[in-house]
Formats: sequence, structure tokens, C-alpha cells
Amino acid sequence: MKNWKEIIRHSTFRYIDHSGDEYFHNKPYTALTSFAVDDVLAMSVSNGESPPAIRLWVHPPTIVLGIPDARLPYLNEGIQYLADKSYHVVVRNSGGLAVALDEGVLNISLVIPGIRHLSIQDCYEAMVSFVQYMLRDLTDAVEAYEIVGSYCPGDYDLSIGGKKFAGISQRRVKDGAAVQIYLDVEGDSNNRAAIIQHFYAISKKNEQTKFDYPEVNPDVMRSLSELLGIELTVSDMKKRVHDALNDFSEQIIEREFSPEEHSVFDKRYAQMIKRNETVALLQQK
Repeated sequence: MKNWKEIIRHSTFRYIDHSGDEYFHNKPYTALTSFAVDDVLAMSVSNGESPPAIRLWVHPPTIVLGIPDARLPYLNEGIQYLADKSYHVVVRNSGGLAVALDEGVLNISLVIPGIRHLSIQDCYEAMVSFVQYMLRDLTDAVEAYEIVGSYCPGDYDLSIGGKKFAGISQRRVKDGAAVQIYLDVEGDSNNRAAIIQHFYAISKKNEQTKFDYPEVNPDVMRSLSELLGIELTVSDMKKRVHDALNDFSEQIIEREFSPEEHSVFDKRYAQMIKRNETVALLQQK
């Protein structure tokens, strides 16, 4: 596996902390907003208008569905179940399947340019390497391989002792990529997995589908706090992100979106709203 510096060769990084935001550009700060923001950043780094960026984001209880999830045969019943559990539901524009977000889950977006010369695997490995570096004083046991029975399974699931605590997806726009990871830091990881397990059971029932949806087993998923046996918080992890970024770069800049970026955001946000029209209607029933 390549390490961070083999893939990301930049001395300046843009650091954006949206983890406590309630609004962005006069829009409610939901997961829909976050995916639109990452598109804007991918375009900005692609065009050379922004240095590579790391963005932190946290949302209230939200189930983020993948595109295949939106084709489940009984999706309306599954969304009603999630709504009854007080979860907001969105469909993302990046790869993967359903994941659970809440205040105990830290999302990190690594937004980098030059992806025409980087494979999808290179970008995933950059994020894996970055997380391993952040946790280097706590554990050297973080591995990347698919954890069968987890939600949103993939080759770059992050685990300790066979228990998954993080998953990675990727969104490519022009010559920029937003590599997005959710880190299950604290809280009830078993309940998060059980919610998605029940969502699939309700939304699929026993019907045969062309897509192979995961059979979620909550026992294969844990939070970092549980796996490490310490009280690790989202705030702790945010500090680790910043410290690691400081080690890797010569300069960290923090700046608001430019007028041009806000203009692109409005367009990308409208696209996300359009993508989620059906899901939004189902949540209103």
C-alpha cells in the first residue's frame, strides 16, 4: 500500500471545519449540503483555484443511501421506518451503500487534484494511510479489507481485529477527487448497524434483486472508542486530523468560500435536491 506522501505531494492545504455548522450559504447544513460542498471543492482544486483541502463534517442522525439503495423494491417502507426512528434520509452522489451518521461519527473529506494520474485505489490508499498516521500512537492494528456483514462493505473498510469502524467512498469531478471517510468514533455502533440491518430487511423483504445488498451483522462493527478501550471523542479526532495535516504540510490555510465557489455550490446543491426528490416525498408521508 502506498503511503500518503507518495500520493499527495503538496505543501499547502486548505482546512475547513464544518462539523458544528447549522447553515451554509443560507441553506440548512444537512448531508445534502455536504455532498454539494465537496463537489465544489473538487472543482476548485481541479481548476487550481484552491489548494488541496481537508474538510470535517458532522450531521445529526442521518442515513445516507447509495444510488443502488434507491432502487430497493420496498424503499417507501424502509424510509418510513427510518423516519419513525427520527433519521433524516438522503441519497449521495458518490459510491457505496447505506451508512449511518450522527454526532458520534466524524466525516473527513480529502479533496485532491491531479487524479488523471492517480488510480481510484491510490486515492483510497491515501486516506487509509492518513487515518493510520492519525492513530499511530494508539494502535498499529488498523487494516484495510472488506468486512463481510458490515454496512457499505468495500475493499477499503477500516477495521481493528476484524471489527469495522470506518468506510471510504470517492467522488471524482473533472480532475479533482473528494475521498470521503466516515469514522465511527463514539456512541452506539451496534444500534447504528441494527438500524441499517432492519432498513434492508424492510426495504428488500425476500424479493430477488439484481443488486446484491449486504446482509448486515451488527457484531462486525464497532466504534473506535470500543475497539481502543478509551473514551475517544469526535473533538479528539478533529484535533488529530489537524495535527496530522500540520505534520504533512508546510502551510495550512483557512478561508471562506469565494463568490465563484458559492455560485457553483448553488448549482450543485440544486442537483442534490433534484436527486433526492423521491426520497424527500417519501419522508413527508
